[in-house]
Amino acid sequence: MKQLVIASNNPGKIKEIKEIVQDIELLSLKDIGFSDEIAEPYHTFEENALTKAMTIHTFSCKNVMADDSGICVNALGGEPGVNSAYFAGLPRDDGKNLQKILDELEGKTDRSAYYKALICLVWNGEVHYFEGICKGTIITEPRGTGGFGYDPIFVPEGYDKTFGELPPEIKNQLSHRGKAVSKMIAFLKAQ
Repeated sequence: MKQLVIASNNPGKIKEIKEIVQDIELLSLKDIGFSDEIAEPYHTFEENALTKAMTIHTFSCKNVMADDSGICVNALGGEPGVNSAYFAGLPRDDGKNLQKILDELEGKTDRSAYYKALICLVWNGEVHYFEGICKGTIITEPRGTGGFGYDPIFVPEGYDKTFGELPPEIKNQLSHRGKAVSKMIAFLKAQ
């Protein structure tokens, strides 16, 4: 069975990817003995994903997938975008990040937003990219305990429940990461 390293320490992200990917042995950074933080200094999802993927590929000499993802809120000029994980500052705190978006949207009528995921796959030494976008709306207060990050305040288009309320199998079909991972799986099946 082929192996693929997920270049992430985020347990929510790893769990989500493992629920989608079948027929490939998925390894975490812990599994390969990598414990350093990988800097994400760039202003684009593509550059950050490539940096993570190449860092882990160089370290492990294995096939690697790395994603950079975030939520982009139209009324905030696309913020937090690539800064989604640390929107409220350091240390990373999902609750504070979520609250900061709610505070900044206070009184705004445009609550449209989208999640974006950009996967960089290093497969047999070649680099490939897969993108997924999920449009939706930011509600005024959190609902649901599922998912992670901004999921309790994000309602995807066509639904009335947040990602925090939807069952994982529905969320994974709709989500930005689910769409990007599905494109990556289709690519891997063709190999």
